[in-house]
Amino acid sequence: MAATTWLGVDVGGARKGFDYAVIDRVKVVELEGRASLGDVLDAVRRHDPKLVAIDSPRSAAPHGHRSREGERLLAKAVCGIRWTPDAASLHVGPYYEWIREGLSLYEALDRASLDAIEVFPTASWTRWYGARGSTRRSTWTQAGIAELELANLPKRTNQDQRDAVAAALTARHHSDGLTESFGDIVVPKAGLPTSAAARDA
Repeated sequence: MAATTWLGVDVGGARKGFDYAVIDRVKVVELEGRASLGDVLDAVRRHDPKLVAIDSPRSAAPHGHRSREGERLLAKAVCGIRWTPDAASLHVGPYYEWIREGLSLYEALDRASLDAIEVFPTASWTRWYGARGSTRRSTWTQAGIAELELANLPKRTNQDQRDAVAAALTARHHSDGLTESFGDIVVPKAGLPTSAAARDA
């Protein structure tokens, strides 16, 4: 019987593409970058993850608003986050291209009747390892990923790969009932050791 897996996706613009990570209880199964939408869907078909976690908004703010309520709540409770405006603003210019790419992924997964959640890896890292403060984001997440009890992690990873792994781990925690939600955004509960889900399995 194949091991249960979870898939996390870091979303970029059309040229950059997607970074995705597939994990199980003990290891990184696959870690890829600069993937197309088709590549991600192929990984979903091959690994049949229990849940997909996407680092991108799954919805726009209400008409005329410049942010979503969940984002405002998360900013107060956990860490800062970039605001997501209403749909009319999202479809103007190149700045929000990455959100439009993420929405396309959600839509494709919905059409395939596959479960997906919205995550924000910066909030996950904050919950696991504390606020970043003045530390460089790359240094902070490099230190964090080094403490994950996951085999097969490459010795060197870039920020997008680390966020994809954090997204996948957040999906695993969500399946285990170890998260809370701020609107659509799923975040690990405060103080949760990253190895807890694996130990309790």
